[in-house]
Amino acid sequence: MEKHPDPTETGLFIGTLSGTSVDGIDAALVRFAPRPEVVATHTRPFPADLRAELLALCAPGEGEIDRLGRADVRLGREFARAVRELLAAAGVAPAAVRAIGSHGQTIRHRPGFDPAFTLQIGDPNVIAAETGIAVVADFRRKDVAFGGQGAPLVPAFHEAVFRSRERDRVIVNIGGIANLTALPADAAAPVRGFDTGPGNTLLDAWARRVLGEPMDRDGALAARGRVGAELLRAFLSEPYFAQAAPKSTGPELFSPAWLDRHLGAKGFGASDAEVQATLVALTAQTIAGAIRALPGLDRPEVFICGGGARNPTLMRALKEALPECAVGVTDVLGVAASWVEALAFAWLARQRMLGLPGNCPAVTGASRAAVLGGIWVP
Repeated sequence: MEKHPDPTETGLFIGTLSGTSVDGIDAALVRFAPRPEVVATHTRPFPADLRAELLALCAPGEGEIDRLGRADVRLGREFARAVRELLAAAGVAPAAVRAIGSHGQTIRHRPGFDPAFTLQIGDPNVIAAETGIAVVADFRRKDVAFGGQGAPLVPAFHEAVFRSRERDRVIVNIGGIANLTALPADAAAPVRGFDTGPGNTLLDAWARRVLGEPMDRDGALAARGRVGAELLRAFLSEPYFAQAAPKSTGPELFSPAWLDRHLGAKGFGASDAEVQATLVALTAQTIAGAIRALPGLDRPEVFICGGGARNPTLMRALKEALPECAVGVTDVLGVAASWVEALAFAWLARQRMLGLPGNCPAVTGASRAAVLGGIWVP
């Protein structure tokens, strides 16, 4: 009889995702022993036409169902290629990997709809067929089924890996959307977390428009501008920022159209650099304000991960907005800032294979802890 690997053993998992910035696929090969250890990483950029289609699908448009169906399969193939390239570079055989945790690409996230729903694409059937590895995917909808937001999902991983008994900590992931996880040193205190608002999504959208680039590299454009006080006040008037947690959001709200409404409503004549500098201030101040409003934390250590950690202009703005806190990156905690989310989805895949919960109900608002994701076998 063929012997199958015991999923309860420690071993290798892969975490993959393409975030709301839609700039490519991150894949991390992770060993759990039992703490996560990064074995190898790989990033596969999107083909330009697929990236454009994914960005377009994030808003309602013509022929959505046919377009989504094609993009679902194409994206699954890109995820499979990213995994194969990762394994080839690491010299690891597919048979050595227990499972791939694939977040996919969020096309819609509507927690405020009735009924609420969330949709990620990147067909796990295709990934399993083209890699020969079991795939765990569709992580968010079980949480939504139990009344949760389906996001953010990374706080459970943050708690497992980053919580300290000596110091209050806040982990801030700045991807397209920014989210935070509050980790009190008091073991009896609950973990909290939510999406604070835009991270890089508006910064990237403005860079695409005025620079013709996918991002404002190193925050160079923002560094040349000054913050427009009146424009920032207009941005901060968005009701989402005052909404109580649990809450989550996405580029459906913080879109180029949102930005245009605020730029046009009062006839702002801001320069390109001033708009970008003000968007940096928006991200920094909404994160800082959310941290200050967290109850029961005493000048927490703040650790940044995600693409925003590589933007020195944004990091400088965060430190200025949080003078009472030590602000750093998760690298000093042993996990590179760029790879925290990929590790999180490897961890979530492992939780699913072990039959263990992956959500944090105090964060998402779900009625109970739940095992997240389905399993697709080759």
